[in-house]
Amino acid sequence: MFQVGDKVLYPMYGAGIIDSIEEKEVLGVKGQYYLLNIPHVNMEIMIPVGKAEDLGIRQVVNSEVVDDVLRFFFEGDTDPVMFESNNRFYRDINKKKMKSGDIYQESEIIRDLTRKSNLHKLGMEDNNMLHTALQLVTSEIVQVKGIEMEKAVEMLQSVINQAKEEKEKQEALG
Repeated sequence: MFQVGDKVLYPMYGAGIIDSIEEKEVLGVKGQYYLLNIPHVNMEIMIPVGKAEDLGIRQVVNSEVVDDVLRFFFEGDTDPVMFESNNRFYRDINKKKMKSGDIYQESEIIRDLTRKSNLHKLGMEDNNMLHTALQLVTSEIVQVKGIEMEKAVEMLQSVINQAKEEKEKQEALG
């Protein structure tokens, strides 16, 4: 059970803070609810305490995990199937990764779609997926590092730009 003030991640919505735990009556049934404030989308969500685990809600990762994600962001291979123009199978895999709430899987989505965008313009669905993954990861960085969203976006963009520059250098060398 989470406590008031806990920083948590709600997959597909992002990281936020448990503002309160209240007893509410919804559709004639009383129950305990977390009131989760997700600041980056200016949203407050009521979540039944007993359903939090089923919804994939978890504590935000620690600072070392964020540092690890940023340090190794572009390591690993991208499945070549991802580069096929209209691959529904890969999009379904990305949706599962997103719903997992796992910061490593979310960063894989960003890595792979960034690589794909370097080859050609992303379609609307891929672009939306990339945008959502970026929001989820940056919202968690905000909560973990205690920084403003703009600073978290800059941090992540710096990692993406650095990887792109390294790739261009490698291609120029040979």
